[in-house]
Amino acid sequence: MKKKLKIAVVSSYPPGKRTLNEYGYYLINHFRNKPEDYEKIILLSDQLPEGQSFDFLDQPVPIEDHQVWDFNWWTNPLKILKAVKQSEADIVLYNIQFLSFGDKKIPAALGLLTPLLTRMSGVPSVVLLHNILEQVDLNEAGITKNKLVSGIYNMIGTMLTRFILSANVLAVTIPKYVEILEKKYRAKNVALIPHGSFEVPPMPTFKLPEGPLQVMAFGKFGTYKKVEGMIEAVELIRKRTSLDIEIVVAGTDSPNTPGYLDAVQEKYMHVAQLRFTGYVAEEDVPVIFGESAVSVFPYTSTTGSSGVLHQAGSYGNAVVMPMLGDLAMLVEEEGYAGEFFEPDSVESLADAIQKVLENEEYRLQLGRRNYFAAASLPMEDLVDWYYLHFQKLLVD
Repeated sequence: MKKKLKIAVVSSYPPGKRTLNEYGYYLINHFRNKPEDYEKIILLSDQLPEGQSFDFLDQPVPIEDHQVWDFNWWTNPLKILKAVKQSEADIVLYNIQFLSFGDKKIPAALGLLTPLLTRMSGVPSVVLLHNILEQVDLNEAGITKNKLVSGIYNMIGTMLTRFILSANVLAVTIPKYVEILEKKYRAKNVALIPHGSFEVPPMPTFKLPEGPLQVMAFGKFGTYKKVEGMIEAVELIRKRTSLDIEIVVAGTDSPNTPGYLDAVQEKYMHVAQLRFTGYVAEEDVPVIFGESAVSVFPYTSTTGSSGVLHQAGSYGNAVVMPMLGDLAMLVEEEGYAGEFFEPDSVESLADAIQKVLENEEYRLQLGRRNYFAAASLPMEDLVDWYYLHFQKLLVD
């Protein structure tokens, strides 16, 4: 009889709003639906705002939560290490990216040392790393515009990547990342585990609600995700056509750009049918995507596999996106489809959105293809890959 594991997961989790909270939510819930594999899940999360608490689903595997770290705390490594030891977990999984633990240099770097520390303490550590610095445009990602500082960041990033590679297993979501890490760092412990689709609902009807066609962007905005171009593109379409369009900005500011959406809302107060939803709770995500005629990715850069693309696929959305970086790799490797535009051209974006809105059969074609791409890699199946890696580590 195989051993049931106690696994500690270091991750943000809703209603926490830190980066990768949604991914953590779905990953942990899929683990909790595997009572044949897991005895208990221990969530080691960041601190929730005062008055908020976790509301866990009733699932077969029990969950225990500890709010032990927070953004820009220098003490994060010690607090996480202490919590891991107290939990008596068999293994610890980190759901992180380079700025998970802070946007200040020292706490961000210290946080990334934690997987090495847990391994040194005797608890096997697996890191799911959602981006690598070799594939991040530091300027577009809102980290720095200074070329000298970029060079320093890249040197530090190389050092920190080596530290992260000191975990027992480093999982990444894109084949190109595996290639870079194995070639540059001569790494032997890198595993490819695709991002996966959070959930795959039944085949959607693809029918839109009555009223204006909703052109929607979803995410955390202000760094490399900027909505001004989308707003101006829709305004251009309105001048060209008689299409009835509502612009929907669904989400919040990026932690690196507080106040961004307030400034955008003030700048475009004159624009008709422009709606800012604010934070979208998990239960409202299907509604946001289900009512949208097209999901737009107003990105100037990318910093990893796109959770939004996988969500759009799950709900059968047609998408409009720039052909760049990791998005281009995902489209090619995982079978998604979209109408593409030049990242810096409002006119190109307007052309792409208009093409989808004016051609119902094309919209349906894109939506169907994206749904089947999402359905082919559900996270429900991918958690089995994690279990195999966990078991191998514990046996070895």
